[in-house]
Order: sequence, then C-alpha cells, then structure tokens
Amino acid sequence: MGADKRGALTEQFEKASRIAAAEPIAVVGIGCRFPGEASGPDAYWDLLAGGRDAITEIPPDRWDADEYYDPDPLAPGRMSSKWGGFISDVAGFDADFFGISPREAEAMDPQQRLMLEVAWEALEHAGVSPEHLSGIRSAVMMGVYYTEYQGISASNPNAIDGYSATGNAHAVAVGRIAYLLGLRGPAVAMDSACSSSLVTIHMACQSLRMRESDLALAGGVSLILRPETQIAMAKWGMLSPRGRCHTFDAGADGFVRGEGAGIVVLKRLTDAIRDGDRIVAVVRGSAVNSDGRSNGLTAPNTIAQSDAITRALRSADVAAGSVNLIETHGTGTGLGDPIEFEALAEVYGRGADKCALGAVKTNIGHLEAAAGIAGFIKAALAVQRGQIPPNLHFTKWNPAIDPSPTRLFVPTEMTPWPATEGPRRAAVSSFGLGGTNAHVVLEQGPDPVPAPAPADPVATLVVSGKTDQRVAAWAATLADWLAGPGAEVPLADVANTLNHHRSRYARFATVCARDTEQALAGLRAVAGGYPAPGVVGTRAAQAGKGTVFLYSGQGSQWAGMGRQLLTDEPAFAAAVDELEPDFVAQVGFSLRDVLESGEPVVGIDRIQPVLVGMQLALTALWRSHGVEPDAVIGHSMGGGGRRRGGRCAEPGRRPEGDRDPLEADGPVERPGRDGAAGARCRFSGEAGRRALRYHRRGVRGPAADGHRRPARPGRRGHRGGRRPGQTGPPRRGGRGIAPPHRGPDPGRVGRRAGRLEAVGPDDPADQHGRSNWWRDSGFIRRPQCRLSFVEPR
Repeated sequence: MGADKRGALTEQFEKASRIAAAEPIAVVGIGCRFPGEASGPDAYWDLLAGGRDAITEIPPDRWDADEYYDPDPLAPGRMSSKWGGFISDVAGFDADFFGISPREAEAMDPQQRLMLEVAWEALEHAGVSPEHLSGIRSAVMMGVYYTEYQGISASNPNAIDGYSATGNAHAVAVGRIAYLLGLRGPAVAMDSACSSSLVTIHMACQSLRMRESDLALAGGVSLILRPETQIAMAKWGMLSPRGRCHTFDAGADGFVRGEGAGIVVLKRLTDAIRDGDRIVAVVRGSAVNSDGRSNGLTAPNTIAQSDAITRALRSADVAAGSVNLIETHGTGTGLGDPIEFEALAEVYGRGADKCALGAVKTNIGHLEAAAGIAGFIKAALAVQRGQIPPNLHFTKWNPAIDPSPTRLFVPTEMTPWPATEGPRRAAVSSFGLGGTNAHVVLEQGPDPVPAPAPADPVATLVVSGKTDQRVAAWAATLADWLAGPGAEVPLADVANTLNHHRSRYARFATVCARDTEQALAGLRAVAGGYPAPGVVGTRAAQAGKGTVFLYSGQGSQWAGMGRQLLTDEPAFAAAVDELEPDFVAQVGFSLRDVLESGEPVVGIDRIQPVLVGMQLALTALWRSHGVEPDAVIGHSMGGGGRRRGGRCAEPGRRPEGDRDPLEADGPVERPGRDGAAGARCRFSGEAGRRALRYHRRGVRGPAADGHRRPARPGRRGHRGGRRPGQTGPPRRGGRGIAPPHRGPDPGRVGRRAGRLEAVGPDDPADQHGRSNWWRDSGFIRRPQCRLSFVEPR
C-alpha cells in the first residue's frame, strides 16, 4: 500500500473516530439523595435555588461528636471539625422490595443499599420501567471507595458470614444492580477518589458511543459511618475548623465532608429523541487524565487540569467562550482554589459573556466519591432551567486569585442565564486525591415538542405497590407532588407516566379524575384508606401480566356501537375515516354511515366487515392512549383483525370481504326468524364424542357466544332439537359460519386462498392460540391447504 493511500485511510479512520467520539449523550433520568433532605432532582434544585446550607453537626447515629471533637488539630485521636452534610435514615432499607433477605441486607454496606434505591429512582424518573430492562445491553458504572462498614462488621468476628464478603465488596455493589435489573452491559466499580463519579460519566458515554451499551446508569455514592476517616482528614489539615466550605473566598480554610448518592440515566441523543424521552441535558464531550509527576502525590496540577479541560472542549467540539457556567471542584482550600482558578482562566477566561464559577460544596459539603455526580446534576438542572444557583460563604476573592482580566465570577444570588445565540452550555470539573482529573461539557437539550391537548375528559391514575401500605404511601407522595411542583403538569401526562412508565406490583388502586382537584381528593382517599368517588380501592392485581387484544367473531355486534366514540374520540373517528375509502371499495357501503346511524347491523354481508372495521378503529383508539398489546388473538372472523395494532389493515379486511360469497354457498339449515342456523349445545361426554366427530371447531360452548338466553318453549335446536345428553338454547344473532358441514365449494376456496398474502403479525401469538404454521406462505398456496378449510363430511 502506497504512502498516499495509507495517509488517506488514516485520515478517514481519524474522522470516523472523531464523529463517533462527539456523538451527544442525553441525560434522561436523575436519582439522588443529598444532604438537606434533597431526595430527587426537584428537591435538590429547591435546595440550590434557595441558597440553603445543609451542613449540620455530626448526628448521634454516627458517633458522639463531642467525644471526638477537639479544636486542637494536633490532639491525638480527636478531630478539629465536627460538622458535615448528612442524609437521614442512612440505615433504612426496603429489603423486601428488592427481594433481599433480612440477614443479607444486614450484611450489606449501606452504600450498596443506597445505590440500589437511587438507581431505581433514576430509572423511574427516566420513565423506564426497570423490569423492561432485563437482558438489555445496559451499563452500570458507579464511583465508590470507602469501606467503613467493613470495619464495623469486622469489629464482631462472630457475626461474620458469607454475606459479609459480598456485602462489602465494591464490585458486588455494582454487580448487584446489574443482577437485580437483569442488565447485560458492562458493570464497573470506579475508584479514583474524589473524581470517581465524574469519571463514570465519561466511561458511560464512551460505552454508549461505542455501541457497547444502549443505556447506562452512572454515578457514585459515599457515606460517613465511622470517625477514623474524619480524624485522618483533620490531621491532614483538609477540613475547615469552622465547618463550612468557602470556595474561592479569602477566608477559605478547608472543606467540610458530606455524604449521599447520585445516579443519572444516559442514552444516545438520537435514541432518546426517537423514544420520546424527557431530555434534561446533553453531554457534548468529556476527558480524563492524570497529574502525573507534580509537586506532590496529592497536590493539584495546573497543567494537567488545563489539559483535561482543553481536551474535553475538543471532544465536545464547542468553543470555550460558549460556556457560561463551570461547576468547579472547589474544595475551598488555600492551595487548591488558586491552582484550579488558574487552569480555568487559561481556557475559559476569554470571551464576551460572563461565566459563573459554581461550587455545590458550599451547600452540601464534599461528597468525595459522589462529589462529581453532585456537581454534574447541578449543572444539568441549571442548563435545563436557565438559571445559575448561588454559591454560599463567599465575600471577597482569595488574595492569590485575580479575576479582573477574565470573564469569570462567583454567583452570590440566583442569576439568570446570560442571553446567548446558541444553546446554554456548562462544564463540570472533578479532581481526585490520587491525581485523576475529569472534565465534562454539558449542553441544553432540544426543546420538547408540545403534546396536543388531551381529548380525554377523564384521566385514570394507577398507583401500585407490593403491599397496601406501600400503595398508600405512594398515593400520599403523589398527592403532595400534585399539590406542589406538579400542579401545572397536565393530568393526562401524569396518567401516562403512571400507567406506562412505572412498574406494576401485586397491589394497586385506581383514581379516575377530570382535573387535579379530583385527582388530589382520590389520592388522599387511597392514602387514607377511605372510599371516594372515582376511586377503586387497593386490591390484588390479577395473575399474569401484559395486555392481550382479542378480536372477536360474529355475535359481538350491537345496535349503536361506535356512535358515541365517533363523537368523543378523535383517534377513533380518524381511524374510521382512514378505513373508509378501502372499506367502501371492498364491501360497497360506508362504515361511518353504519356507525352513525345507530341501527342494528343485519346480514352476514354487513356484520362481518363492520365488525372488522370497528375492531381496527378500536385498536387505533387504544394505541392513541399508549396501550400496546403483548399478545393478540382472534376468534373466527376476528382472526382477520388480530394483527397487532391493525397495521396490516388491507389483509385484515380482504379475507372477510371475500368470505361472504363463499359462506353463501353453504346450506343454512332450519333458519329461525333471525336467520340463526346453528345451536349452542352442551353434551355429555359420550354424546359429544358421537356428535362432534370432525366438528371440533363448529360447535361452541356456552362461553363462546356473546349472548345467553333461556330456550323458549317450542323452539327446537339444530338437527331436531334436544336429544339425550344434549341441552342448550338456539344460537341467535346471525348465521353460524364455523361448522364444516356448511362447507362451500373446495375449488373456490382454493382459488381465493391463492390470492392471499402471508403477512405475519408483530406478536408471537396466533389466531386460536395455535402454532405459527401460517407463517410459511407456501403452505397457504399448496393445494392440500384446502383440507384445512373444508373437512370431510
């Protein structure tokens, strides 16, 4: 190969690599538990926007803060800081919900428990039902590095068992999420100290871009359980003796520790748009590097930080001047702040628009392994909402920092996003104690497409849980949300999310409401366990799962069917109008006219096509509400409409349009006044075997027909009425069409069958629940197929 050709190929490969590396990644879901009762993205944003300080004294369920506190940093076995950012009920865990035994749950590091819960919450926020992920290539990448619970377990050797090993292993913490959700993508526990969780974002995006996974969970967790780490950090001089983080401020004297967990759900942007996902923000690019040899093992490195930032921007293919918020590492130390500012100023300092330097550590402390994800979620919410939350504890710049030649500033109040021509952009930094640096560039997601105003007069909210108590608790939580942050959300959107993007459990309750006020009243009733209008109280779900569409045969019609739906349901009316031209061409009359008239449908040549058209329009209506069948079955002529969603409308109509002339060939024995030709019968075993012979499909049991009436005196059933061992009223409502003794000419059936095309449904189910023999189009065309239509007499 010549040099020119090698050069061209190299350039081609590099271009393809750049395109693949630049594919945007959408943030479609967020789960978090942060200090200040910031559980979930809405509560977290409220904390940030309100400028709240979530730092408290160390709670007594961790250790006795006063016993270990000493303002003298050199006092042996003591800590000079007794403050931190803590989450409540760190020991609480719903083991039964995840199918984990109490004994195993007790041996699990609370960090494992918290990751499970927050991962589930992130998926629910993304509108992804966790049980639908089983077997999908989904990645799980989590930052975690402390093992304090292992020390607690080791303090009692007699209590150590097999669960103690799995319960404290970081690899198992991530593997447990993949195991419980059935995920088949990479599952990785990341430990790069303070940058761990932001590195997982970088790795997850790479996995998605390389098609190694189609969905990714990324984040981190850190809990403060024992005093030893706190003592060590105090001796190192890292912790603020005042218990607050003063990032970039002249009074910066160290950070304060925090704890919590954050997890985001990531998908390729193209996939998220295709699936109609809510997009919180978009990851445009990222980079990870190491300090290498620097001033010290744990000392930050300006050159390395600047390089990580530059490469992240190159990966994102965006200009540094287009970024208006940088969520900094911002530890609030005298050494770290000036070094970080220098690296930021070198890359981001120039530009016309101002750029804010955020530091969430001033609100919730340094979350260590979860620090990066806390900053990432803050930046994602900021670009989504178009506002920059304030930093706390900033009065004047650190004297070692000169911001005057730059566009960088510290926000001290809620600040509107600067007006720019392009999308809002932010960046996030996180630097590890061992020298691993990460930088991620975020961008505002595409504007959501407004949904059409719902035509439904009533919304149905389904609230489910594994127990009645959980149903009640979830109903109360939902009611609180509807009364607060969700007050302006359309009730139809709430219903769609509950009914199609949440897991279903063994117990459920239903609330039907026309507006939010009625929904609140119904949800409060479910939570309180008392009856209310429109409420179906908590009860057990039926066995099995999934939705089945049954396309019925003749006999299910009734006068006036479809008339109200034409008026009230635009999707139904649109489907009827779409069917109308072909319907008229096939059968010679108007489906819409029949449904609008409300008159009884009489005659086999009208009943069959009207039922098929009605069923296809009903399918379109259910689809418009988001109801998709997991299986479809058809009985008798309903087999023509059984194809999922009626997508194969032409094949669904033609068999019924062609069937009528053939049915007319068969003799109709003893028609009654209504044209009935058959009898519904119940036989004793021996009498049934004698009578049925080949006619298994021709005789229907009592459950097969839509109407049951007592036999009238003097009326006689098929073939001379009742005989010994035979009972049942005459069949009404049109001709009997299934019995083989009514067979038409086999040659005509064969000729007509030869014109049919074999079109498989989208579902594994088949008409009458039989096997999928019909998928072979040759079978339909072979002459022996006629024996399937006409059995011997």
